[in-house]
Amino acid sequence: MAFTNNIMIVRHKLLADLVRLWSKDQLIEKIDRLPIELSPRKSKPMGRCCVHKERAVWRYKMFPLMGLDMTDETDEATLLSEYAQKVLKRTEPEKENIMCVIDEACSSCVQINYEITNLCRGCVARSCYMNCPKDAIRFKQNGQAKIDHDTCISCGICHKSCPYHAIVYIPVPCEEACPVKAISKDENGVEKIDESKCIYCGKCLNACPFGAIFEISQTFDILQRIRKGDEVVAIVAPSILGQFKTSIDQVYGAFKQIGFTDIIEVAEGAMATTSNEAHELLEKLEEGQSFMTTSCCPSYIELVEKHVPEMKPYVSSTGSPMYYAARIAKEKHPNATIVFVGPCVAKRKEVRRDEAVDFILTFEEVGSILSGFGIELEQTQPFSILHTSVREAHGFAQAGGVMGAVKAYLKEEADKINAVQISDINKKNIGLLRAAAKSGKASGQFIEVMACEGGCITGPCTHNDITAGRRQLMQELLKRKESYETMDR
Repeated sequence: MAFTNNIMIVRHKLLADLVRLWSKDQLIEKIDRLPIELSPRKSKPMGRCCVHKERAVWRYKMFPLMGLDMTDETDEATLLSEYAQKVLKRTEPEKENIMCVIDEACSSCVQINYEITNLCRGCVARSCYMNCPKDAIRFKQNGQAKIDHDTCISCGICHKSCPYHAIVYIPVPCEEACPVKAISKDENGVEKIDESKCIYCGKCLNACPFGAIFEISQTFDILQRIRKGDEVVAIVAPSILGQFKTSIDQVYGAFKQIGFTDIIEVAEGAMATTSNEAHELLEKLEEGQSFMTTSCCPSYIELVEKHVPEMKPYVSSTGSPMYYAARIAKEKHPNATIVFVGPCVAKRKEVRRDEAVDFILTFEEVGSILSGFGIELEQTQPFSILHTSVREAHGFAQAGGVMGAVKAYLKEEADKINAVQISDINKKNIGLLRAAAKSGKASGQFIEVMACEGGCITGPCTHNDITAGRRQLMQELLKRKESYETMDR
């Protein structure tokens, strides 16, 4: 199993350990000892001051994995087992927030973004000093400059003015990764997420080098329903094809082994999205609208709602593939609990808006459940999906996939439509979207917008390594023979 960094390995292992205890009915009994087992007395934790600090971090990282956050602790003496007991007894998730920061882990980032290095030549020009608006530049006896961090406001003017490039910018990784400035330090120097600004792109999640940022998991809410014998149906995103190194039928067999009643591919819902979006695009263009954007990326929808409201008239009203797949699942299993499975943080927000979907599991969480249960994918009994979706519907998993599916569906009519894609919600692309919304003009008539650079296959909560996942997805798509190219509309 390949991971991008050690933070992901730690997160995966910790949830897998919790699931292992749950599967053996030992979560309440043994969870208090887990931090000690993970960091024994003689161990030397890297990046922490001592083993006791590391144990505290382990403790608090379990909170979001159990669907809690730091606000749930009102007494530091409360045992983890008491929280676990509360989690297993609750009937519904209780948290309003989707993401949280573990303050015990958020402790080593810089407070000031600029520092003067030994490259400073102690020049006579003293551009840094002359241009500093707060008189924060001081000088050592040898003439080298230094910054008074009590006065500095991190404006960066000294950095821009230094002729020797002796002043370096030191970013705060999570703040730098966030495209909408939704995360910043509080009065105690701990990062806080402002969910009134957050678009849930998940970029901060893996950007934090200390693994302090988590999404609030629903893993145990789902597992408890399976244990109780409830009918639980998984609707699985197309990017599943790039996640696990075995046949897709064996992956679905593993879902059955976990206890899911049925598995429905969201690609089936993607076919409804494709046809509806294609017809809506033609109608909008005939009415004289200059362009239309896709609507299936929930992070993009959050961006429009919170930061680019002038784009609303140009966003397709077509539902996402999850929306249509959930209704297919409800028709087949009216009384079932519906669980969306995918690589996305923002889907947690979309699920709250959709009465047909109850919970979400990420691919990362699925990988942890499989490890916790001790399920070997190669040894599972294969489970085949009866409905065959077209290749283009599975292609929604990659950047350009929605655009490609709509054009393939429209066939000859697509030749007169100029389609473009924006596959990364960053500051530059937000600016382009804002300009298009204000002017009513865009570089294309049909714009596919994805929050993640390579589409859903590179989402923040994938299980497989990004590069390997992309390669595996392409190989799997080539195996799909059904296509709009060979179908009559």
